[in-house]
Amino acid sequence: MELVGVRVEMPSSSPIALLREVGGARRVLPIFIGAPEATAIAFALEEVVTPRPMTHDLFREVLDDLGVSLEKITVTELKEGVFHAELELNGRDGVHTISSRPSDAIALAARTGSPIYANEDVLAEAGYLEDDEPEEEAQQEEVVEEFRSFIDSVNPEDFA
Repeated sequence: MELVGVRVEMPSSSPIALLREVGGARRVLPIFIGAPEATAIAFALEEVVTPRPMTHDLFREVLDDLGVSLEKITVTELKEGVFHAELELNGRDGVHTISSRPSDAIALAARTGSPIYANEDVLAEAGYLEDDEPEEEAQQEEVVEEFRSFIDSVNPEDFA
């Protein structure tokens, strides 16, 4: 999967992380996330440096300091409308699989350059094929602009 970005779903104004299959049908997997997580992902994608480390930056630094690498993240299931994910960590003592919220896993993967996967069952249930209609693209660009506006108005201190 590739991280396409984050956008705001209208009319609810709910942030969504968008993942897209790299191969195959190139289905898109939208995952509803919270505003702080959307900001964290957007900051990572735009390489925004904050005066103090945000939580996902801190976690990356801790992993680096301990000699642990994030091998991959996987969106593992959709259960009762809630997505679940796992981090696969590789340390000196072997591989560890840790349960995670997808938003945190994606934010961390965006900071480490780690690959993102989604189980086929999740894609079959929640993924969709993109429309290539120009109208849809224009609407998406509007939503992206609204989210950029939101990101521009947020300060790192808002999360302190």
